[in-house]
Amino acid sequence: MSYLFTSESVSEGHPDKIADQISDALLDHFLAFDPESKTACETLVTTGQVVLAGEVKSKTYIDVQQIARETINNIGYTKGAYQFSGDSCGVISLIHEQSPDINQGVDKANKEEQGAGDQGMMFGYATTETENYMPLALAISHQILQELAKIRKEGKLMPYLRPDAKSQVTLEYDNDNNPIRIDTIVISTQHDDFSASETEMLTKIKEDIKNILLPNVIKQFPEKIQQLFDENITFHINPTGKFVIGGPHGDSGLTGRKIIVDTYGGKGAHGGGAFSGKDPSKVDRSAAYAARHIAKNMAAAGIADEILVQISYAIGVAEPTSISVNTYNTAKVNMTDGEIAKLIKSIFDLRPAAIEKRLKLRNPIYSETAAYGHMGRTPKTVTKVFESPYAGKISKEVELFTWEKLDYIEQIKNAFHIN
Repeated sequence: MSYLFTSESVSEGHPDKIADQISDALLDHFLAFDPESKTACETLVTTGQVVLAGEVKSKTYIDVQQIARETINNIGYTKGAYQFSGDSCGVISLIHEQSPDINQGVDKANKEEQGAGDQGMMFGYATTETENYMPLALAISHQILQELAKIRKEGKLMPYLRPDAKSQVTLEYDNDNNPIRIDTIVISTQHDDFSASETEMLTKIKEDIKNILLPNVIKQFPEKIQQLFDENITFHINPTGKFVIGGPHGDSGLTGRKIIVDTYGGKGAHGGGAFSGKDPSKVDRSAAYAARHIAKNMAAAGIADEILVQISYAIGVAEPTSISVNTYNTAKVNMTDGEIAKLIKSIFDLRPAAIEKRLKLRNPIYSETAAYGHMGRTPKTVTKVFESPYAGKISKEVELFTWEKLDYIEQIKNAFHIN
């Protein structure tokens, strides 16, 4: 019997995502000037206010208030009508130094034996239902909001758009777990109060979503996915009828409150740890990236059509306490999931220092992860410029989304004796 599955995404202007982007912007600036920085930066945003908190151990100083303001302005909160803007909001910093009790378990004389920054379990997931090995409902949800943000920033086709938005996609799957149709699409987008009539505003927004936004979204996907967009989709567009008040004025935002949007949209599993604001010594982040790297390369190597990888750690201990695999009965090799997990351990060094080195995580690469998902993105090399009133301006060439590279396929095939 067929079944339905739903995933959601939120825009870069959503309050929780504003908080994530500020936290990761702070992290990037610390790492740019001191790659060994240890940070755990949390952000709260609400009407006209930003509160920065957390722990930092670094040799550099940065202007955290200015970085927060620049991040907010870059998102698009630049008008007084939004009741929140980078130029006028208050920014309070409550950041303090990292606990030495934690640091002594992480830093070791031998870098390779660096301990995990915390205990916990982390998951990585991959599926062959899309070309980038991500769940399709989440991929479509992200693409809707990325296209919406592009249109908003261009300011021509839908000039009434404001930064806050959410999307949600429900797919129907057949008995063999293949997506066969899109059942429902939900889009809520903040907008200017551009008409005295709510009905006229809603009608205009619905028309533009269907005639301008969705065609741009559909053409981003291969033909087999384009065919899922048919005339039978149920649409809920701004279902409350009006969405003028939004952003931090409409709802407070916190770092780490969209961890399912950040990962796999409810597919697979999640260990509960947030990513943004944390340097890679925190395995909540680095080991989750490592697990995704493993899962994606395993799926691409033909080991399974769907795979979930779990890794767990004890604080201050380098070696993981466990590695677990679930292939959901889709394995293409004559091995149990337990046997697959043992081979993974022989292929990938999962000590924190090794993960940092393999995925180049001690670089300022995190601002780009803080909206539209940490997983399923396209690896690329970019040049980023950072400025500090204390350390001047520096330029760094960095590689983004290294955990999405398919660079271990041959090693996996050799270990599993696949031709």
